[in-house]
Amino acid sequence: MALRNLRYDGDEILRKKSKEISSIDDRILMLLDDMVDTMYENDGVGLAAPQVGILKRAVVIDVEDGNIYKMINPRVLSISDEEQTAQEGCLSVPETKGMVSRPIKVTAEYTDVEGNLVTIEAEGLLARAICHEVDHLNGILFTDKIIKSN
Repeated sequence: MALRNLRYDGDEILRKKSKEISSIDDRILMLLDDMVDTMYENDGVGLAAPQVGILKRAVVIDVEDGNIYKMINPRVLSISDEEQTAQEGCLSVPETKGMVSRPIKVTAEYTDVEGNLVTIEAEGLLARAICHEVDHLNGILFTDKIIKSN
């Protein structure tokens, strides 16, 4: 496993839509492992492939709930009407924090590293992280959604 170079706000790749992953091969598995290492090295709780320069629909998340989520082709299926507003930051926008509203609960679907389709009911920080990382896959940064900067 290796550390990948982060891409920062202003890099055009962060504003592009990522492509679906059609097959899980050694390159995708290595990418996910490298993304986990890169996320930990930079004290993050999530990382999307575009943040390391790869326009593929892959994210990793660790919100300290005992699981490392390696998500291939994640998508949000439904969101709760109730929202949570909290401070967010981003490894690709290191000097900026801001208040962002996100759904309290989400239902998401993704393919795991073994090729299984997984449906997850997430709430709180995990729901926030899933929304934040899926936004990255669609070329959206959290700064686009800031209500109030800090």
